[in-house]
Amino acid sequence: MAKRVESPSSINTFKQCPRKYYYQYIEKLPTLPNIHQVRGNIAHSTLENFYEIDTSLFDENNYKIKFKEAGQKLLLFQWTQYKEKLDELGLSKDQERFYFEETMMMIMNWINHIIKDFTVLMERKKISIPEAFQQLTPIREQKFVSDHYSVQGFIDAIHHLEDEVHIIDYKTNSSFDFKDSIRLQLAIYSLLYFEKYGQTPSKVGIFFLRNKQKMIAVDEELLELAKKEITLIHLHTSSTEEIEDYKKKITPLCRWKTGQCDFYENCNPEEK
Repeated sequence: MAKRVESPSSINTFKQCPRKYYYQYIEKLPTLPNIHQVRGNIAHSTLENFYEIDTSLFDENNYKIKFKEAGQKLLLFQWTQYKEKLDELGLSKDQERFYFEETMMMIMNWINHIIKDFTVLMERKKISIPEAFQQLTPIREQKFVSDHYSVQGFIDAIHHLEDEVHIIDYKTNSSFDFKDSIRLQLAIYSLLYFEKYGQTPSKVGIFFLRNKQKMIAVDEELLELAKKEITLIHLHTSSTEEIEDYKKKITPLCRWKTGQCDFYENCNPEEK
């Protein structure tokens, strides 16, 4: 049986619940759209396109407000682009307004961080606004695929900062914890980058858009974590596609106060 090309998301799904992995990646049952998923896509598109803005008319007196205005316009544009998907969610006007305003808060939080870095760079290097903006612009939405490890991933931002490389993923999560699932995601990104370029990134991290950026150093232990988890999932998924070999893992993630797993009805976790 051929190896399936895995991703940080699929590997973490398997670790969370093998049965959920089976339904999503083997049986390929459809998943239900939700506001957190759609809003996450809108926020990512806004941040990706932010680096395309024209800064030629920015000056030292207006660049801070100009950056914020650009972020506001981009979010409004992206929100409009996703109108059909938002309408499918059946939100009330008050609910949609709440999520829009919450997302705007996240974008402004991120832009305030950019402004700080931008100001420091301009003052330190004595360069123009367009030059500073170009130097801060990362490689965005880069897809990495490893034939050797049969794994792939999309990296939100790769920053080249003089002699260091920093990999950043954006998250709209309400939790700011560096969970094991996040650490594994960043470990896989580090391994993919190392395989392609022959060097490890200096740091990898998450920008929690509700809060701040958190980084960790990349070391051999992190790379070994990625290799170990990739190997373990391939050992299982390349040997069987029988549903009984993908056990249910009953946790609060099966059903919670405001929702349930996409495959709750298929799985029937309460059934013995």
